[in-house]
Amino acid sequence: MKRAKYLFTIISATLAYVLLSVTVGQNSIKCFNQMEEQRRIISKRTDDIQNINSELQLELTALQFDKAVIAAYARRLDYVSDDEKLVKITGLKPAQTALYDTGTVLRHEEPEFLPEKYCKMIGLFFGFLTFMVLFLYDLNSGNIVFDKNKKPIVTGVPVYDLPQI
Repeated sequence: MKRAKYLFTIISATLAYVLLSVTVGQNSIKCFNQMEEQRRIISKRTDDIQNINSELQLELTALQFDKAVIAAYARRLDYVSDDEKLVKITGLKPAQTALYDTGTVLRHEEPEFLPEKYCKMIGLFFGFLTFMVLFLYDLNSGNIVFDKNKKPIVTGVPVYDLPQI
């Protein structure tokens, strides 16, 4: 029975450590879900940036080869062609140039987890606690006796050795 007690203590400590590691440890389900959420956000932002990149590539191609687009951009930058007349009007706000929203900067967030050494210490504590409970139970039930010189207690019918008169 003593071996079973020690085996149960070791199994309970190992089980506590494994449960802590799987649920809140460094490689836990919680960390996996946090990193999966970050991956989803980054993937969405990457798709948005790729769409902006395709629009810019299309605009670059138009600016390089389409004469009408080049003329429109030149007028926006206050250039005029040879046959146009320039009239300057004061008091008007300048035209807004198109700005592209490239999104916000994403910072890598470390997932929250319980360090491995704490998981191990809690597992050892749980094993020690289990051992102490089993030890105190054995001590209380009389399975463990520390005093070897203690006289045994006799139960049953008492027999006395009395001198005869």
